[in-house]
Amino acid sequence: MATTGLGLGLCLCLLAAGCVLAVEAAGRPDGMNVLFIVVDDLRPVLGCYGDKLVKSPNIDQLASQSVVFNNAYAQQAVCAPSRVSFLTGRRPDTTRLYDFYSYWRVHAGNYSTMPQYFKENGYMTMSVGKVFHPGVSSNYHDDYPYSWSIPPFHPSTEKYENDKTCRGKDGRLYANLVCPVNVTEMPGGTLPDIQTTEEAIRLLKVMKTQKQKFFLAVGYHKPHIPLRYPQEFLKLYPLENITLAPDPWVPKKLPSVAYNPWMDIRQRDDVQALNVSFPYGPLPDDFQRQIRQSYYAAVSYLDMQVGRLLNALDDVGLSSSTMVVFTADHGWSLGEHGEWAKYSNFDVATRVPLMFYVPGMTSAAASQQGRIFPYLDPFSHNLGLVPQGQSKKVVELVSLFSTLAELAGLQVPPACPKTSFHVALCTEGASIVHYFNSSEEKVETEDGCEDNNRCHTEEPVAFSQYPRPSDTPQWNSDRPELKDIRIMGYSMRTIDYRYTVWVQFNPNNFSADFEDVHAGELYVVEIDPNQDYNIYNNTLHGHLFKKLLGFLKH
Repeated sequence: MATTGLGLGLCLCLLAAGCVLAVEAAGRPDGMNVLFIVVDDLRPVLGCYGDKLVKSPNIDQLASQSVVFNNAYAQQAVCAPSRVSFLTGRRPDTTRLYDFYSYWRVHAGNYSTMPQYFKENGYMTMSVGKVFHPGVSSNYHDDYPYSWSIPPFHPSTEKYENDKTCRGKDGRLYANLVCPVNVTEMPGGTLPDIQTTEEAIRLLKVMKTQKQKFFLAVGYHKPHIPLRYPQEFLKLYPLENITLAPDPWVPKKLPSVAYNPWMDIRQRDDVQALNVSFPYGPLPDDFQRQIRQSYYAAVSYLDMQVGRLLNALDDVGLSSSTMVVFTADHGWSLGEHGEWAKYSNFDVATRVPLMFYVPGMTSAAASQQGRIFPYLDPFSHNLGLVPQGQSKKVVELVSLFSTLAELAGLQVPPACPKTSFHVALCTEGASIVHYFNSSEEKVETEDGCEDNNRCHTEEPVAFSQYPRPSDTPQWNSDRPELKDIRIMGYSMRTIDYRYTVWVQFNPNNFSADFEDVHAGELYVVEIDPNQDYNIYNNTLHGHLFKKLLGFLKH
C-alpha cells in the first residue's frame, strides 16, 4: 500500500468499516479540505439554475452558499474522455482519449492528475463511486496509486446496474431505460449511489479526527441510464405535469454527421419493444414524457444523496474548513433535436452545473444553530434558494485543476506549452478564480500578457469536440472506437454563439485536416437559444473559423 507520508494506521483505518482513530484534532494545517462531487449525465435541471419543475433543495442550498457558473461546458460529451480531461487538466486531443479503450499515461503522456497533485502536496486523497471512468481508461484501478492515497471504493451493487431489475407491468424483470424500483427488492437491498453516500460519510467521520487535509472525490451514477431510482420519487413528478422538449424534432438544417442516434437507449428492453425506426424515428410522445419524468425523479434521488453527504459534513464539523465543488461530466439530451443521451456538441450535451462553495470566500457565517447544510427532504422542501453569486462567464471543466489548486493555496500548475506530451505537470485550462467576484462586464486583456491561454481575454470561450465514424448516422456513431474515427467535430461556444466544424480526422496520427471540412453549424444564442436553426451555410463566418483554428493550433 502506498502511504506517501501517511501513517499506516490511518490508511488501514480508512479502509476498515467502523474504524475511528483517537488522534488529536487540534492544529489542523492551514489550507482547506476539498469535497469534490461529480455527477454522471447531469444537465443543469436544478432549481438553482432556474428550473421550475425539478425539486433539488439540497443542491440549491449548496448553490445558495456558492458561486454558480451558468455557462460551464465539458470538453467531450461522454464519460471517460470528459473525466480524464478535467482530472488531468488536458483536452481530449492531448489525452488522446476519445473512446473508453486507452490509458493516457501509456497512450499519450504520463500526466499528473488533480488528485495526484493534491496528494503530492500533503493531502489524503480518496475516491468513492464513479470519479474516473472504470476500466482501461483509468488502468482498471481508477489511476491508483498515482491519484489516490487508498484504493478507490466502488459500491458492491454497481455490477447490477444493467441487469434485469426493472419490474414490468406483467410482473417480469427487464433491463429497461425507465426503471423506478422498490429498493428492498434490489440485489443487496440497496442501490449504488446510496452505498456511495454511506462510504463517503464513513470517510468523513474518520477524517474528522485527523490533522491531515483531505481531498475526497465522490462520484454519483444517477441520472445516468438506466433511470433506476426509488419508485417513491415518481410522486414528485405527476406525468400530467411533464412536457415534451421545446424542440423535439430533428432540425432541418442539422448536418447528418452532427446527429446522435442514441444507440444505447435503443438497446434497452422497453425501447426495443417500441420498434422505433433508425436513425431519426421519434419515440412516442407518451414515452418521451416517461423518460423526462424518470430523469427528473432520478435528479431528486441524487439530490437526496447530496443532501445526506453535505449534512454529514456539518455533523463532523468540517463545513467551515472544506470547500465543496459540484459538477457533472457532461449533460444529457431529453428529446431536444430529436435526440436522447449525450454524444453531441449541442449545449444540452456539453453544458453542466458548476458551483464552488469556499468558506469565508463565497459564504460567511453558518446558519441554523451553526449548520450550513442541514438536510432538506425533497418531498417537503422546495425553497427556491438563489445562488450566493452567479457568473454568466463561459468556462470549461478543463479549468478545474488550476482553479482548485489556486483555491487551496497551492502553486497553480503552469500552462502547458504548445506540445505537452512530454510534460508531466501543466494544465490547458486557466483558473477561473478571478471570475468569482468579477462583474459581468467584459474583462479587458491584460497588458503584456504573452500567454493567451492564461490571460483574462475579452471573450471567454469554451471548446468541446466529438468524434464520428462517418458522415451519416450508423450503429457506432455515438461511441466510435479510435480506429473507426474519421471525422472530428470541433465546437466553440461563446456567450453569443456556438460554432462547430466537422473535419477529416486521421486516427493513426491523431491529426485533423481543417482544409477538409465535411459540415458546419452556427447558432446565434440570442435569437436561437435552443440551437435549432443552423445558419452556417448562409452566413459569413471566416473570422470564427480562423479563431477556432488559431486556438487549436496554440
